[in-house]
Amino acid sequence: MKSGHPALPDPGPAEIRNVHARITRHLRRTPVVELSGSELDLGPASLTLKLECLQHSGSFKARGAFASLTTGDIPEAGVAAASGGNHGAAVAFAAQSLGVPARIFVPTIASAAKIERIRSYGANLVVDGERYADALALCEAWCAETGARSIHAYDQPATILGQGTLGLELEEQATGLDTLLVAVGGGGLIGGIAAWYQGRIRIVGAEPEGAPSLAMALAAGKPVDAPQGSIAADSLAPRQVGQLMFPLAQAYVERVALVSDDAIREAQSRLWERLRIVAEPGGATALAAVVSGAYRPAPDERIGVLVCGANTTAVDFGR
Repeated sequence: MKSGHPALPDPGPAEIRNVHARITRHLRRTPVVELSGSELDLGPASLTLKLECLQHSGSFKARGAFASLTTGDIPEAGVAAASGGNHGAAVAFAAQSLGVPARIFVPTIASAAKIERIRSYGANLVVDGERYADALALCEAWCAETGARSIHAYDQPATILGQGTLGLELEEQATGLDTLLVAVGGGGLIGGIAAWYQGRIRIVGAEPEGAPSLAMALAAGKPVDAPQGSIAADSLAPRQVGQLMFPLAQAYVERVALVSDDAIREAQSRLWERLRIVAEPGGATALAAVVSGAYRPAPDERIGVLVCGANTTAVDFGR
């Protein structure tokens, strides 16, 4: 366990319900869409899409951000976060909503859409460093210098419990799922969802082939450094998955499906062309596992797919 991180207290449904009760007024209850696989050229399987791309700040990250900012005291210096983009936008939005000063550090690979969104929420934005790990080092130095509170993107208890509220909400909306496909970056989302379901349904991770952080960790039996190359690198390419979520993944994640960048692009395209749903590359990665055949459902299997982020300028509206 990383030094300085408090222990995660046996996370499960009771703890996640408590967090949900505290933050639900700050969140959108994002919709689900039920459709046949044939609508996306995916065969006969039944699909339930959870459209967390419609959450405040454009991704599921708002859940963890509000959970973190409503836990404990906020110092006078406010909060700081390192992010590929989505976490930074979520912390900036939560901080603006709660009247808290925020400084956000993002690497130069962050997309223009995410940078613009962070700035729109009034946070002090620093764009520096090539990758997320570089932005994290700058954030940690700032917090040490100023006393600001660091809000980690995926490796803090409140973040994981906050992301777990997505599982609570989805189970209320879509009972009877057999399998849930979840995109994986640092692992806060899949860790929180695994903590909610605790083996009651099959949880399958989806990662880019060029950024297989959880797949490599599960193979090694511990978080290890992974490559960081993919069109989804601004959201799904940490150096390692989180220490806190890893035991949850070992216990409750059945496996990880690896997908190519081409499959991610194809999933984005089908979401837009067939359903008029906009998803960024990381947001479409879970669906890419089905599109590519990296996950092959049984004919009668009920599959849930998280469309978890939409901070992209990939769709041209003629502006």
